[in-house]
Amino acid sequence: MSVEVLDGATIVSFVEDEDAFNILIRERFAHLDTDNDGLLSHSEMMEELKCLRVFETHFGIDEKPDPDELASVYSSLFVQFDHDLNGTVDLEEFQAETKQMMLAMANGLGFLPVQMVLEEDSILKEVVEKESTAKVVV
Repeated sequence: MSVEVLDGATIVSFVEDEDAFNILIRERFAHLDTDNDGLLSHSEMMEELKCLRVFETHFGIDEKPDPDELASVYSSLFVQFDHDLNGTVDLEEFQAETKQMMLAMANGLGFLPVQMVLEEDSILKEVVEKESTAKVVV
């Protein structure tokens, strides 16, 4: 984990860069698709959903949630991605829902920068690194 500075504009800029966004989503999807069938099962999606740290309390300290509540929350999140409700998530569904979630997050952050603790292999960490690289190149 690392502490990074992030604002809504950074996220929106990344999502609007369709080439960079699509490459990152395809890479993340391929990483999660452990059986290489082109679909994400519930168990394959759990790795990504757990990275959302739904039950994190403060400064990276996790609380111990009720296992039934945890299962219910992750199942609800999975359904958000499974648009056609066939029990799997394809690349299109994954891309569309990730985009929607990132734009909602950007809207919630607004234009003022905030410090966030980010997982090293998270999508948001990639967004911050891409922005940092772009600033160095300019």
